[in-house]
Amino acid sequence: MKITKIEPQRRVDRVNIYIDGKFAFGLDDFLRYKYNLKSGMEISQDFLDDVLEAEEKNMVINHALKLLSYRQRSELEIYNKLKKKGYDESHIDNAIQYCKDHNYINDRNFAEVFTRDKVNLNKYGPQRIKYELISKGVAKDIIEETLEDMDTDEYQMAMDLALKRLPRYNGDEKAAIYRKLGGFLQRRGYSYDIIKKVLTQVLDR
Repeated sequence: MKITKIEPQRRVDRVNIYIDGKFAFGLDDFLRYKYNLKSGMEISQDFLDDVLEAEEKNMVINHALKLLSYRQRSELEIYNKLKKKGYDESHIDNAIQYCKDHNYINDRNFAEVFTRDKVNLNKYGPQRIKYELISKGVAKDIIEETLEDMDTDEYQMAMDLALKRLPRYNGDEKAAIYRKLGGFLQRRGYSYDIIKKVLTQVLDR
């Protein structure tokens, strides 16, 4: 087999490779230079297989990096996204390891950022945060350490949410307010003890 032409794609940093006069495959320009591919070069099937394997690995890594460019994600989230695209398991593992080696995937950092955002932006309580981190595949020890480090007043957060929500229940009986407001705070992830304390304070005013 002979490489008969190499031409640039419209997409930056990629080229088209022609073998024996016919289009064969697209390739990252980095790999073109890594394997020193040139027009007129004779190649074996084993060499071609190595190049195509490297291209596949590179494609999966780039997809993972693209996902991480939108927002920070847990290791499991990246795995599930790549698996859904149908990539080979070994290539997925390789991409994840690459991202971990370069600290693009770090579940501890992810848990800290996720927790901070959910507290500050969504006013979520610890139970809701814990549930969501578990669903994203974060290890329980990381979750526990992250929640222990939360510098927040859970009671005050729940109280602020309750006072903001309370006007929606104008005209409702006390028992109905207790049930609705309690359910709201529970869904936001606050503990039973905190909810009971807040409801007692709010409804006895």
